[in-house]
Amino acid sequence: MADSISMKKLVTRLLLVVVAMFVFGFALVPIYDVMCKAFGINGKTSGQYEGEQTVDLSRQVRVQFLSTNSADMSWDFYPKHDELTANPGAVNEMIFIAHNPTDRPMSAQAVPSIAPSAAAAYFHKTECFCFTQQVLQPGQRIEMPVRFIVDRDMPKDVKHLTLSYTLFDITARHPPVAVNTGG
Repeated sequence: MADSISMKKLVTRLLLVVVAMFVFGFALVPIYDVMCKAFGINGKTSGQYEGEQTVDLSRQVRVQFLSTNSADMSWDFYPKHDELTANPGAVNEMIFIAHNPTDRPMSAQAVPSIAPSAAAAYFHKTECFCFTQQVLQPGQRIEMPVRFIVDRDMPKDVKHLTLSYTLFDITARHPPVAVNTGG
């Protein structure tokens, strides 16, 4: 009888743990967003630019570009330049280079982040390689543009932004098709 009661208590506790883990799984996304906002990381860029199409020539913002590869990504990946100076309202472009040094086709996805995160709402990408998956054949090298506008309404005290990308190998989830080069 005592074993039956202790078994019921154990099953009840285990069920509570399972329910708590399930609830925690759903809470992870809001917790992640709160942590990112609190620590100023993973600033998500804003949507389509709908502001005035005039350029504020009286103001300049330094935009720095960073690139990193996830632990399992073997591509060479970097911006053509480390930074540029942008006038709010102007369309700007930076080219990122990707090279697949392996002997197999690979698929990749770039994930962007803006710092400081408070300025992310004022950074509008109009074209970006991060919108689509990139497939490179063995030895292939490509130039990938990102076009953006720094919003004229960005707070005046923000004089420096950092746009960073992390490149992830998604070959296992999205296998590319090898191109037959003849022979």
